[in-house]
Amino acid sequence: MAKRKKPINFDSKRLYYSIKEVADHFAVNISLLRYWEKEFPNINPKKTKGGTRQYTKDDVMEIEVVYRLVKEKGLTLDGARQALKTNKTAEDIRIETLMRLQNLRKELLQLEEEFNNLHEQQKYSKTTSKE
Repeated sequence: MAKRKKPINFDSKRLYYSIKEVADHFAVNISLLRYWEKEFPNINPKKTKGGTRQYTKDDVMEIEVVYRLVKEKGLTLDGARQALKTNKTAEDIRIETLMRLQNLRKELLQLEEEFNNLHEQQKYSKTTSKE
């Protein structure tokens, strides 16, 4: 699996992401994203009057599906198109599940950190009250 340069933080309240941010998220060239737009009708970012692409979270999710099929599973573009036609819901479910698991892991790590902080505070308060 390729390392991602700069993962997009979807927790922010931003509505749109630039093509550069999306390309960095997947560690691919900007030209590849433009090419995939032509090859896959499900990738359709909004364009401003000046032609600047604005990707939503849903657009990034569509690219995630194509990225997984082509880059991680090694399918050809024709194979990826066929998989999207016949198996799109299964692939969407896998990606949504993966994202949920990643969010759950993040929450668990935060809870662990909070627990450790409370534990340290409690330990400290017990030692000072005994003295």
